[in-house]
Amino acid sequence: MEKATVLVVDDDPLNIQLLGQALSQHYKVKTAINGEVALNVASAEPKPDLILLDVQMPLLSGFEVLIQLRSQDATKDIPVIFITGNDAVEDEAKGLELGAMDYITKPFNVPVVLARVRNQIILKRKNDLLEQLVSIDGLTEIPNRRNFEEVFAQEWRRCLRNQTPLTMIMIDIDFFKQYNDNYGHTAGDEVLRKVAQTLDAQLKRGADFVARFGGEEFVVVLPETDFPASLKFAESLRSAVEQLAIKHEYSEAAKVVTISLGQSTIIPTKQLSAIELQESADKMLYQAKELGRNQTSAVDTLSS
Repeated sequence: MEKATVLVVDDDPLNIQLLGQALSQHYKVKTAINGEVALNVASAEPKPDLILLDVQMPLLSGFEVLIQLRSQDATKDIPVIFITGNDAVEDEAKGLELGAMDYITKPFNVPVVLARVRNQIILKRKNDLLEQLVSIDGLTEIPNRRNFEEVFAQEWRRCLRNQTPLTMIMIDIDFFKQYNDNYGHTAGDEVLRKVAQTLDAQLKRGADFVARFGGEEFVVVLPETDFPASLKFAESLRSAVEQLAIKHEYSEAAKVVTISLGQSTIIPTKQLSAIELQESADKMLYQAKELGRNQTSAVDTLSS
């Protein structure tokens, strides 16, 4: 198993050295000498699995850093252990109220530090596994609709903030009911798995996202992707599924399993809601089906 990463935040170089030496035997260690640096390091990939955060620091206190960590989607779930002085009982109580998971006191007792860190790392890994299980579609092993809704809301906010384009592609397997009725549900489930994995394999960037929306329907979210690039990507999805060459004699679109796609691209504004992009992509999917399926219908909202 890959080593977990621990970020140590303290304005005292001696404390950083002491904790770094103790932790580096078991974990990857990153360090920050103040709160501003800590926020930047915590937001960068790969994110730390745990943060040891000194309460008393100049510029930004540990409390202020924790509040900012909890306010950002990228860092809100990173567990934090506060570093406090022996006489800082009030600091400990305030830190726990703000969302810190635990605290360690100065001067450091290394075995105690290691035990507390180990416990939090174990707990985080268990929570990550549980989160993954509830976010993954059991049949296709790609993200499920619940996961999609969380990611879509997050990307909508990010593109709204940065004023960058956001694309959604709604996808439906053509004549899937006829496939199930004639080849059986076991074969139908295998088609769903193969199509899902094929769509997922086409993703090129970390932010690109595909999920099972429900039944034989899938959804793709492409942040910071303009209309021409999105249209090209949609065609790559359609072509990849067709090239699987899964026999489908009961389809009116082709002799193999195919998909129809509806694409919409927009720059989010405060006057629009995320659901409008989804409705637009869904409308385009309906149009693709009306036009004969095994194709993409798309609308560039930016130029309409």
